[in-house]
Amino acid sequence: MSSALLDSLGLGYIDIAYFLIGIAGVTILLFIILLVLLIVQIKKLSKLRVRIDKFMGGKDAKSFEKEITGIFEDNSFLKAAAEKNKKDIRKLFHNMECTYQKCGIVKYDAFRQMGGKMSFCLALLDKRNNGFIINSVHSSDGCYTYTKEIRGGNCSIALGEEEEQALNAAIQEKE
Repeated sequence: MSSALLDSLGLGYIDIAYFLIGIAGVTILLFIILLVLLIVQIKKLSKLRVRIDKFMGGKDAKSFEKEITGIFEDNSFLKAAAEKNKKDIRKLFHNMECTYQKCGIVKYDAFRQMGGKMSFCLALLDKRNNGFIINSVHSSDGCYTYTKEIRGGNCSIALGEEEEQALNAAIQEKE
């Protein structure tokens, strides 16, 4: 049996039955390959379905949507709280700069007559070395207290030796 189509293609010597058997074989082979691919895809789909069921935790889609919405609302609340905390911390740090953070104290005998170093100079400074010095002088006649203002680590009034020592101790104190 001969075919005009096969003759025009130069394959007239091939029996058409062999040709049809070859096409049927290729078709069966493709069918088997597609069947294997289908089985693989079904297995992957079933694994994915198990993961989705586990992820959903038995909840329906609407309740799951509420959960996600709640998480976003909580996230917004946490962001706002964090911003407020940052602002409060900045304010606290600013306020801390104005507090007395550095201290220098020197005890001494004012008149060398009382003993026990009852007199003292106390320097209290903030971060910018602003503050004051208290000088308490004890004598047999009584106790006298003096203050001197400090700006930027300097005083507009002359400082005594003990006051100078207290001021330097306060300035050198680490923050």
